[in-house]
Amino acid sequence: MTQDLSILQLVLNASWVVQAVMLLLLGVSVASWAAIFRKVFALGRMKRLNDDFEREFWSGTSLSDLFATAGRRAQEAGPMERIFASGMLELQKLRERRITDTASLLDGARRAMRASFQRELDAIESNLSFLASVGSVSPYVGLFGTVWGIMHAFTGLASLQQVTLATVAPGIAEALVATAIGLFAAIPAVVAYNRFARDIDRAAIRMESFMEEFSNILQRHLGSSSAPR
Repeated sequence: MTQDLSILQLVLNASWVVQAVMLLLLGVSVASWAAIFRKVFALGRMKRLNDDFEREFWSGTSLSDLFATAGRRAQEAGPMERIFASGMLELQKLRERRITDTASLLDGARRAMRASFQRELDAIESNLSFLASVGSVSPYVGLFGTVWGIMHAFTGLASLQQVTLATVAPGIAEALVATAIGLFAAIPAVVAYNRFARDIDRAAIRMESFMEEFSNILQRHLGSSSAPR
């Protein structure tokens, strides 16, 4: 009895529909964990790069030097540095077109930084929708496997003259494994999604604050009719 009700035996003895549901949920769970680990490393790297750039930005280094450095390491730069570079690049292009109006220069730099910020935010939020889908759909997929398994079990018992708990238990246990696997896939995805969403919100607020501070610096430079140095 104990051997028949082991997890492995339950999976092997389940109907092909339930086995297909279990296989699908296991594949989704593996993909979900892979996405979670990738996002953990990506957010950690983003925070580290933003910290390094912000430290360098407020260290007194000139804007021109920061812009030149950002251009050299464009592939390795963090989101905040790319936002800064987009604003400086747009400002440089406008000045090359001999636009001297302070409001136009500042508005162009802000629009460029806002567009870059949106691109960075879209990249950071990648895979979040997948985790949300896994967290919301997996329990229902597992429940479908359970319902199908119970239907299959009771159909097989219909021809028996006497039904006891020993004859019912294996079929129901097989079906319930699908629900357990569905929850196993869904719970980590939901927890990770909530954690990542909170971290991304904090990063977005931090980058928006930087854009405002940098815009104020540009406004002071442009207002004094001197190019950023």
